[in-house]
Amino acid sequence: MFLMVLEIKKIRKDVGMKKVLMTTALLFFVVLSSLQVSAIAEVADRVVAVVGREAIFKSEIDSRVLMAHIQSPELVNNKELPRAILESMVDQQIILSKAKIDSLKIDENALDTSTNDRFRQLKARFATKEEMEARFGKSAAGIREEIRKELRNQELIETLRRKKSTGTVVTSNEVIKYYNENKERFSVIPEIVKVSQIIRYPGVSAETKAESFSQIQRVQKELQSGGDFAALARKYSQDPGSAKLGGDLGYVQKGTLIPSFEDAAYRLREGEVSDVVETRYGYHLIQMLNKEVHSVHVRHILIGFDHSKDDFFGVDQQLSIIRADVLSGKTSFAEMAKKYSDDPASARLGGTITESGSSGSYISTASLRPQLQQIISSLQKAGDISEPITVGQAQGESFHALFMLSDRIPAHKLDPEKDYAFLEDQAIKNKNRRLFSEWVSELRKEVFVRTSDI
Repeated sequence: MFLMVLEIKKIRKDVGMKKVLMTTALLFFVVLSSLQVSAIAEVADRVVAVVGREAIFKSEIDSRVLMAHIQSPELVNNKELPRAILESMVDQQIILSKAKIDSLKIDENALDTSTNDRFRQLKARFATKEEMEARFGKSAAGIREEIRKELRNQELIETLRRKKSTGTVVTSNEVIKYYNENKERFSVIPEIVKVSQIIRYPGVSAETKAESFSQIQRVQKELQSGGDFAALARKYSQDPGSAKLGGDLGYVQKGTLIPSFEDAAYRLREGEVSDVVETRYGYHLIQMLNKEVHSVHVRHILIGFDHSKDDFFGVDQQLSIIRADVLSGKTSFAEMAKKYSDDPASARLGGTITESGSSGSYISTASLRPQLQQIISSLQKAGDISEPITVGQAQGESFHALFMLSDRIPAHKLDPEKDYAFLEDQAIKNKNRRLFSEWVSELRKEVFVRTSDI
């Protein structure tokens, strides 16, 4: 989905370094830092902390300090950095143990894509694979696995953080207090925009649908004859991220799944299996494992569509018609997004793109990936809509989209009254960080932790 166009913002220097490292830095540090141990081999390794049954070594601290210096040279003389990083690593290990206890699941497909991207970025820094392996003292496969492990840990932590921050609100007094305590940070705020999208995937041919439906029916018959759902998912499912897990998708928040899939899932009782469900990915059989108010734990078997025969021309025509109808005043962009967009998260908001961890609809232009930045910069005034655009993905099918600029606020000196919505959003983010940090502090009381001098 194009909600994934939002990139992680860089940590700002004007936030206290120790506080940042203690609460959020491990989620954002470049994952390659864990591979830099060989650069500091002259330091004798030793255990500097024990968290539960897990040990943290000095070489790990040194590697992260080195990467922090590479990323931010101004930190070279920061004497607090090693200790702050150690405390952050302790917190990370505590959080990971909790995440595992809660059996949190992540998108293995997306994880593989991110791993491949990071590995390619690393490999590009070296003339040959052999040079890279010599630099890090391990095989290319080992390096890639290390990257995957770190990214997986980060995603587990971020999933837990999102789960705990759902529904956070702030009062006007809290917003004012936050502003008064952070005036220097907000002397000037960057350009922010409000953008909406309509995403469409090309239509699937009748021939392709018939082939896939025949396959899913055969799987369904095996299930009805007493077959084990997890075993059949491993054998037949064409979802590479969940097939090896027996089709398990973990707990998924309400409103984030394809509507037809989500509607079918929420109608199921615990242990029940759905009839065949169609989404743009193909045909599914869904089994309900557990249902909560705002999330479900399900597994599925997917028989996908062959997208080589998709109707690319038809989807562009449809988007062109939608664009013309909105510009002529026949309908609104929000109505068309709710009706036609294939991205459920933004569709339910009338197409509005929101930033991860934010409740507001304004996002920083700098936080968008280059392709979307170019698209938005070409839209001059509120209400302008892009022509249908094809958006490629590193993995999976491309999609087609329309983007509408609803508002653009240039970089300017902050006015607490006029920019109240911006301040409220920042206050919510700050409150979420504080509450999460307090939660981690409580967890520390439940886990054995011992640290030594670095």
